[in-house]
Amino acid sequence: MPDTDDKITIESVTSSHVQRVDRRKYTAMRDALLKVLPAGAPGITIAEAKAKLLPHLPEDMFPGGDKAGWWLKAAQLDLEAKRVIGRTADKPLRLFKL
Repeated sequence: MPDTDDKITIESVTSSHVQRVDRRKYTAMRDALLKVLPAGAPGITIAEAKAKLLPHLPEDMFPGGDKAGWWLKAAQLDLEAKRVIGRTADKPLRLFKL
């Protein structure tokens, strides 16, 4: 599927599912997530990542953090599929930049 200016295709590390999403929201979440994730393991939990990235999100796209959890998970799975970030095998799951 070709990407258009307003949509981007993302994938999931856990399945072969691809989805087309809003490019601006995805990019904002991806950039915020990569800004707060440490390089290498052990990383930080998803809850810690969300708390740290919320101040970096544009308020007009994520008013009060609305829908940030969904977009965080979408960006996480896509970045894992692209091997930009990794996860630990233990619980709670921890994320880090590769």
